[in-house]
Amino acid sequence: MDTSTVLLVFAAIAAYLFWFTCMSRALKGPTVWPIVGSLPGLIKNGDRMHDWISDNLRQCGLTYQTCIFAVPFLAQKQGLVTVTCDPKNLEHVLKNRFDNYPKGPTWHAVFHDLLGDGIFNSDGDTWLFQRKTAALEFTTRTLRHAMSRWVTRAVSLRLCPILASARTVDLQDLLLRLTFDNICGLAFGKDPETLSQGLPENAFSAAFDRATEASLHRFILPESVWRLKKWLRVGHEVSLSDSLARVDAYLGAVIRARKLELARNDPDNQHHDDLLSRFMKKGSYSDSFLQQVALNFILAGRDTSSVALSWFFYLVINHPRVEDEILLEVARVLTNTRGSDPKKWVADPLGFDEVDQLVYLKAALSETLRLYPSVPEDSKHVMADDVLPDGTFVPAGSSITYSIYSTGRMKGVWGEDCLEFKPERWLSADRKRFEAHDSFRFVAFNGGPRICLGKDLAYLQMKTIAAAVLLRHRLTVAPGHRVEQKMSLTLFMKYGLKVNVHERDLSGIASRVAEEGVVVADVAGVA
Repeated sequence: MDTSTVLLVFAAIAAYLFWFTCMSRALKGPTVWPIVGSLPGLIKNGDRMHDWISDNLRQCGLTYQTCIFAVPFLAQKQGLVTVTCDPKNLEHVLKNRFDNYPKGPTWHAVFHDLLGDGIFNSDGDTWLFQRKTAALEFTTRTLRHAMSRWVTRAVSLRLCPILASARTVDLQDLLLRLTFDNICGLAFGKDPETLSQGLPENAFSAAFDRATEASLHRFILPESVWRLKKWLRVGHEVSLSDSLARVDAYLGAVIRARKLELARNDPDNQHHDDLLSRFMKKGSYSDSFLQQVALNFILAGRDTSSVALSWFFYLVINHPRVEDEILLEVARVLTNTRGSDPKKWVADPLGFDEVDQLVYLKAALSETLRLYPSVPEDSKHVMADDVLPDGTFVPAGSSITYSIYSTGRMKGVWGEDCLEFKPERWLSADRKRFEAHDSFRFVAFNGGPRICLGKDLAYLQMKTIAAAVLLRHRLTVAPGHRVEQKMSLTLFMKYGLKVNVHERDLSGIASRVAEEGVVVADVAGVA
């Protein structure tokens, strides 16, 4: 190597180090290393990612910027990530400058094979059309009653018998199966029966799970790499392709059968109140569009509720005072609607109107989601240069991650007791009314134009299941079982939730309610 080449190499290295020093000094947050950026920190903290992000945000004043790859030019755009949990920034991104922060090309490409241009994987006019169409359906009381019917059936005929005959169960697995059956019923009116005696494997459920997992693996790799693997049909791309074929075949058959039923105009077939049928009755949509509608709502409605309930039961097990308050509230409601005999309380799951009265239970579920949001982190693409309310400059082409998990754990947002499980923070002073907090302090259901359409349905499902289980059983975590977070887009428990199931004695609760002087309504009159 001649002298001029050596000098050129040293000059390039010196120029890079000068650039890197200037660039890294402007960044707050985790250590940024030459070339590899903050990747070593991400890898080192991979098993506690959400808490690591929270630690960084706590130290940096709710917002920091980091660089995934410390390479000139790339670092200023695609490599730059802004991470925030500041409610003012969240409102700016999710509402005030909504159009400047779409899901973006990376997210769309990763999930396109599974979700197409469905509502949860699209932006702009495509998203807006589906949002408006779906919003009309979600505002109807009929859909809430449909969800109530599916949940009640699953709880009474499946979940309760399984728990009654079990000593130890993986509650997370049971809840995943239950919510999958419910959301499939609500989305396209067909019950896959994954929560049945023996817990059978369902071909559609298994294919959907494999397709979702394979899609998530794409986030780990650069787009060019996973596209090459897709073309070569290797690795997870093989599983994705095969699973999607099964999903397509299953839903295709459901859609064709439903169209024939509705076309016959037979009065016996007009009872369908699932989303798929409702969309079909509204207009003439292609089979691929209808399939995307069903899959998008299954993805959104299945894991989120089951994961939230898993963390709810775990927290309740560890907070007996909260469990006691929930039981008292449920008992008061049922005393007024069914009488004072506890046997009548557990004869059937709570009805639609009974569930609506459970204010403290809703507060406990909301408190669970504050501490353990089902989707702990979400990200957006920056379309044009912008400045966040806290003064942070975000360049076009970069990305912004908002940490929902961290927002609920910041003293500056929720107070000194932010890490405590306190359902009371959601109640009015007289404890009779549920009081919602600002949607950008509590982002578990997203915020702005993309706020979750199924929020009320989710609460309805979770309250029904929680009340049914706690009325009938006292749960304890199985000895030796480790409860840890699984690092994925959804906040699963890594090893499930193994619990011991004990029969609940309601006599003490019934006596306490009677001593309170609750006025027992005429059950026949209430009906």
